[in-house]
Amino acid sequence: MRPAQRRQQGLQYGVFLLLMQAMNFGIDKIPPATLITIIAQVSLYIGLIKVPWNAEEACISAIKVFKYRDWNSFIVSNFEHGSDMHLYYNMVSLILKGYYLEPMYGTMNFAVLLAILSLGCSAMYASLGYGLMQLTGDFGYYTQCAIGFSAVLFALKVIVVCEEHDRMQNVGGLRVPSKIAVWVELILIHLLVPHSSFVGHLGGILVGCLYCYTFVGEMIDNIVCTVTGAPIIHEEQFYRRRSSYFR
Repeated sequence: MRPAQRRQQGLQYGVFLLLMQAMNFGIDKIPPATLITIIAQVSLYIGLIKVPWNAEEACISAIKVFKYRDWNSFIVSNFEHGSDMHLYYNMVSLILKGYYLEPMYGTMNFAVLLAILSLGCSAMYASLGYGLMQLTGDFGYYTQCAIGFSAVLFALKVIVVCEEHDRMQNVGGLRVPSKIAVWVELILIHLLVPHSSFVGHLGGILVGCLYCYTFVGEMIDNIVCTVTGAPIIHEEQFYRRRSSYFR
């Protein structure tokens, strides 16, 4: 997520970069739900999908959720983007995470999981904004508006780490253990991209942790299975991490 900015519709440089990256990766290698999600967000950004709002109106904030009950922004803020490069970096990240997780979970399961994570990230962002405002007295946390898929991507990154064996990862040129890679990335993005939404990214990490390490994840898996009729199959180490959380 990042603070909302007015966008210019049409084919911009970031969209062309994304197309080239997708072609280099192999469009046929991108799983269906991941590909459809990317196409939908690109189409929304460039104006092929006509909607009765703009990016500024779609941004989410704690005040819009708790005071004005703006459920439209609660749902769509994750899928809007403030700039072409914002869209580019997010969709390239989604390609990599979807390529790993979607074949493992199944296309329908992954699609439903994305929807649940999106709603969870919106709820977490609004809750953090309200909580931080109460804790610090800074009203800016309550009113800061953000858009973008970054929070969901941070949640997915946590899930990927939980599914993988522990290993070293390269984050901004730093070699760090996978278990702390997402936290290092959170800090680096905050330092290097000051206009990004630290609260939004933190919210995504917390949603991912809830899914991986607590009973909330089991509840989500049951919901997904109820909707699709097929269980989500995790790697063995995922279950070990979830079962050992409260030990």
